[in-house]
Amino acid sequence: MTGARVLVVDDETQIVRGLSAALRAAGYEVASAGSAEEAIRAFAVRPPNAAILDLVLPDGSGVDVCRSVREWTDLPIIVVSALDTEVDKIAGLDAGADDYVTKPYAVGELLARVRAALRRVTIRGATPVVTFGDVEVSLALREVRRAGERVHLTPLEYELLAQLAGHAGRVLTHATLLRAIWGPQYINETHYLRVHMATLRQKLEAEVGRPRYLVTETGVGYRLRTDE
Repeated sequence: MTGARVLVVDDETQIVRGLSAALRAAGYEVASAGSAEEAIRAFAVRPPNAAILDLVLPDGSGVDVCRSVREWTDLPIIVVSALDTEVDKIAGLDAGADDYVTKPYAVGELLARVRAALRRVTIRGATPVVTFGDVEVSLALREVRRAGERVHLTPLEYELLAQLAGHAGRVLTHATLLRAIWGPQYINETHYLRVHMATLRQKLEAEVGRPRYLVTETGVGYRLRTDE
């Protein structure tokens, strides 16, 4: 999705300059903001197609920015931060971020995350069919096929897969998945997810012990990877 407009939110001028150059070289239009207040104004006045957001800003937290923006838009937000604990990652993702990249990072990897996030928006706005490997998930028909053959999933297995497919490429935290599938009273029951993810991998992955698509984000949650 070259030509898309990407907002870079960071108070470090050198980082903004380098990242902006890389994004422009990849064909994106770039805007920037150096504070939480500037970021929220930029989101509201001229919404970008995607945003790269630092968590530590001079006048507030990127988590608060993300939470505020999520009140009116679902555009992709990728958090980029030197804060790398599980607590920090979960806070950013639960606030509505699509992905979390820790500093220092490889620019090529970050650009790949931006492309994946923009593809997710395109897929969601088009026909609700998500593919990965030899698997096709039709969200409209509630049907899953592998190599053309229909795969039987239990209702809970399907709901877990549908949540991940509906946000393909995005990290969904344990709490987000448990709340959506089982209800808010189950947000600490992470073993539910482990059990159903294990059976999904048995049915949909070529190597159960080395999953390529149904990926664990250790201590945080799960992601459906569709770009391999």
